[in-house]
Amino acid sequence: MMSLLRKTVRKSPANVGVAHGLWGESQAASFLRRQGYVIIERNSRPCSRDERLEVDVVAYDKEAESIVFVEVKQHASRSLRQTRLRSVSRGKMDNLLRACRAWLRKNRWQGAYRFDVVEVYGIPEGGAPEIDHIERVNLFASREKFVNWSD
Repeated sequence: MMSLLRKTVRKSPANVGVAHGLWGESQAASFLRRQGYVIIERNSRPCSRDERLEVDVVAYDKEAESIVFVEVKQHASRSLRQTRLRSVSRGKMDNLLRACRAWLRKNRWQGAYRFDVVEVYGIPEGGAPEIDHIERVNLFASREKFVNWSD
């Protein structure tokens, strides 16, 4: 009877996904630090009225003297059949754009800024991840604020 009352706590797929996502964000932030970026904020929610508006990492690129908004995507493995940025949907991009613009307004940033995506391939138990840093993703409608747009 006692064994029936004892509950086994199992990680649900949602909890595993959240844990892997947080791990991916930590890996991405460490990677960016090693590349010379200064991490300003993680999981920034610049607009209290809309909780969907979140930027995974807000960093400063000292070399380019610009703010870098970073969306982190964690995948268990790389797929040759799917393209890069496969999980950044149009709706997600719209929310990211609104979040970045809210951050710029809130912090009164007048300098250059850009949007990057860091894809982390691996899982916490799987050793060192493979990291793909995609710079200058076309998220903002106005190109004049982008750094090195023509590269």
